[in-house]
Amino acid sequence: MTQQPTQQPTHQDAGTVWERLVGQRPAIKALRTAAAGHGMSHAWLFTGPPGSGRSNAAIAFAAALQCENAPGDAGCGRCHGCHTTMVGSHADVAVIRTEKLSIGVDEVRDLVRKASLSPVGAGRQVLIVEDADRLTERAWNALLKAIEEPGERTVWMLCAPTLEDVLPTVVSRCRLVTLTTPTSPDVAAFLSRTLGVPDALASYAARASQGHIGRARALATDEATRNRRREVVLYPAKLTTLGGCMQAAANLVEVAKEEAEAITAELDAREKVDLDASYGVVERGRRPREYAPALSALEKGQKTRAKRRVLDVVDRSLMDLVSVYRDAIAVAVGAAGALVNEEIRPDVEEVVRTSSPELNLRRIDAIFEAREQMLEFNVPPALALEAMMVALMVPEGSSR
Repeated sequence: MTQQPTQQPTHQDAGTVWERLVGQRPAIKALRTAAAGHGMSHAWLFTGPPGSGRSNAAIAFAAALQCENAPGDAGCGRCHGCHTTMVGSHADVAVIRTEKLSIGVDEVRDLVRKASLSPVGAGRQVLIVEDADRLTERAWNALLKAIEEPGERTVWMLCAPTLEDVLPTVVSRCRLVTLTTPTSPDVAAFLSRTLGVPDALASYAARASQGHIGRARALATDEATRNRRREVVLYPAKLTTLGGCMQAAANLVEVAKEEAEAITAELDAREKVDLDASYGVVERGRRPREYAPALSALEKGQKTRAKRRVLDVVDRSLMDLVSVYRDAIAVAVGAAGALVNEEIRPDVEEVVRTSSPELNLRRIDAIFEAREQMLEFNVPPALALEAMMVALMVPEGSSR
């Protein structure tokens, strides 16, 4: 396969709101054209794989619509409209995002009420739903009515992985923007340009992230993240005993909990302080009657968010495992090109020695089955991962 040349940002893109969209030239062109007044719609649906930049594209488009410059320069990145949109403080741009497993009807109704109001400024009112695939059925129905009867200056932007994640009647009323997984050269160039990352580290992070921009940024800037990933991708060559499989599963769960705790602890504490302040609660002081149910609702939401965080961290590890078995298949069949895990090629070759492409395809199926059990059927991660690791075990008699 011919490798595409690295897409450097054009002079027109450099420094604009579009700079954060990596390897998405067709989408940028369509959005720029719409922002300039050609082909504009009241509802947009952004789809694409995880890490492709769905919400970044929606926010960049919102900034272009609020840009104070001429249409030909929409999304300049310099004016007040662009800046406030990008930092999340523009009065006419609302973003709904969640750490919960779902977005309920009450949250959507709040957004619909906002959509019924006139914009504060002279431009459009933009409402962005980042995780539209998490809307409940009742939430979708509430949103559908608002999209069917839009305000004159209201624009809806929905973000979801695929069309199948969105209510068909909503899809039919939206203009579609499809994002793709950026190439490794695109991601590496982005990391070098925006973070000043050395070329070798940028190349590693781009390959290891498999096109996921947020993951690439973390791998490029955080040594602990790189170390955790290295531990995971070394598992396939080491799963030679049942005890080893059980230990690997336990380690994955423990690391996921620790990482999730590190991410959520500060946010949980800040939310508790804000809640106390809003109810006038002081240490050992009297608490209003309404405080207890509000605190209970907050703690319930935080527990749900923590569970989702653990699943997200585990999910990243599962995709790292998949990358090893895909590399092994590529090596076994003599495919050209660099491996995702080029830096551990000897370990990948050991997996090749002790298996077959067909076995590694079955292992990949086992990983996705564990993923489905956790995300769709609420199976405890420890149980799902133990069964998965046993399915990944090196066949008896083939280990070194």
